[in-house]
Amino acid sequence: MEDQINVVQRYVPDAAIPILSKYFNYWKVNLVIAPKRITKHGDFRMLSNGVHRISVNNSSNPYRFLITLIHEIAHLVAFKDFGYSIKPHGKEWKSCYKKLMIPFLKPKIFPKDLLNLMAFHFKNPRASTDVDFNLVIELNKFDPETGKNYIFELDSGTFFETENGRKFVLGSKRKKRYECDEVSTRRKYFFSPHAQVKRIQGNG
Repeated sequence: MEDQINVVQRYVPDAAIPILSKYFNYWKVNLVIAPKRITKHGDFRMLSNGVHRISVNNSSNPYRFLITLIHEIAHLVAFKDFGYSIKPHGKEWKSCYKKLMIPFLKPKIFPKDLLNLMAFHFKNPRASTDVDFNLVIELNKFDPETGKNYIFELDSGTFFETENGRKFVLGSKRKKRYECDEVSTRRKYFFSPHAQVKRIQGNG
């Protein structure tokens, strides 16, 4: 596990390493650093040979990496403790996630503003931090500058492009999400207010 911890040191706050070392040694964490994936920050898999694998996206944001890593370790612990018939993000996983994360909720690991939001989020953790608007906005402050806008910052009628190159025009807000038309197909899609997109001119 020492080699794994040496790898992780490059991605997480220094003060998190002693706790992570204990977790890695006790649960024999098998970690893979994956290229950035648009649809997820990490995942947990049980392979056919009975060996588990945790993957976390390569990220320069140490706080996002740490949160994702603990999220995935919680899957490992929940399955080991409660069996493989439990729901992936059910009460067993939530319980494990909270217990594993609590030791990290300290000012020496997370900045104050982020720590306050983390403490609130972990009263009842969701399947993804991406659904927590305030937490996402604060976490994104520690990402490299992208020049992109949040959907909620744009005016209705603005044209924008997503990371995969698809072009849309922003419509009106429907409850919690924004209705948008894809330029090429005229199909309607819904975007979270904190989705990050690239503003473009005209019809792109």
